[in-house]
Amino acid sequence: MKILISADMEGATGVTWPADVLPGTPQWERCRSMFTSDVNAAALGFFDGGADEVVVNEAHWTMRNLLLEHLDDRVEMLTGRHKSLSMVEGVQHGDIDGIAFVGYHAGAGMEGVLAHTYLANSLTGVWLNDVRASEGLLNARVAAEYGVPVVLVTGDDVACEDALGYAPEALKVAVKDHVSRYAAVCRTPARTAADIRAAAKEAAALAVRRDPVDGGPYTVAVEVDAEHLALAATVVPGVRRTGERRIAYTSGTMYECIRTFKAVTTVVSAAIEEQYG
Repeated sequence: MKILISADMEGATGVTWPADVLPGTPQWERCRSMFTSDVNAAALGFFDGGADEVVVNEAHWTMRNLLLEHLDDRVEMLTGRHKSLSMVEGVQHGDIDGIAFVGYHAGAGMEGVLAHTYLANSLTGVWLNDVRASEGLLNARVAAEYGVPVVLVTGDDVACEDALGYAPEALKVAVKDHVSRYAAVCRTPARTAADIRAAAKEAAALAVRRDPVDGGPYTVAVEVDAEHLALAATVVPGVRRTGERRIAYTSGTMYECIRTFKAVTTVVSAAIEEQYG
């Protein structure tokens, strides 16, 4: 059994504030260890449950945040940018039996601690075939296209509730309870590590490859907070403007869909001016 862990940071234990996840800040240095603790606990739980291999794909910001030296020796880690499938790189190779979303969060425009979709701000909403979409939903649809089930989700309580919509069978572990975008009631790393490890052990039984899902076509709609960002996004082939601050595109597969979404967010990010957005 081979498990892929997609590891994001906003949903990690103790994280509530932008500086907690911004590389180079003192708070980020402090929170890296708690993030690593969550990921290591998941890996240990999967090994407890019978996994032969656990691969961690770093999925946050620069994708160079986890402390490799603090992970179990059996774990392998894919770190750094750039990757064909970004947050779920590795799922496409045909050897993954289950995927875990560790440290995930709610999507742009939703309630939830540090809620966003790919960009920290500027995107105010994302929809996949008219369903409000978080990173979890988008990544779960990519994994399903390769026959890989989501078996575990960790994050705040809102992220776990969101996961009910895209991975109802997966085990969920809330490491903190949402109070506001920048506040949460947090549990200690020792407690969350125990909860994650126990859930991952149970989740290992769900790691059974499925028939690939061919659910296309997929239409993605994106709302931004300034009209010039919508205009900028239309340089991406296939992206059309559907409103003053809205764009949309349609893809035949989730592989194409997520890669186009990455292109859109890259262009939007480059079009943001420091003072005026």
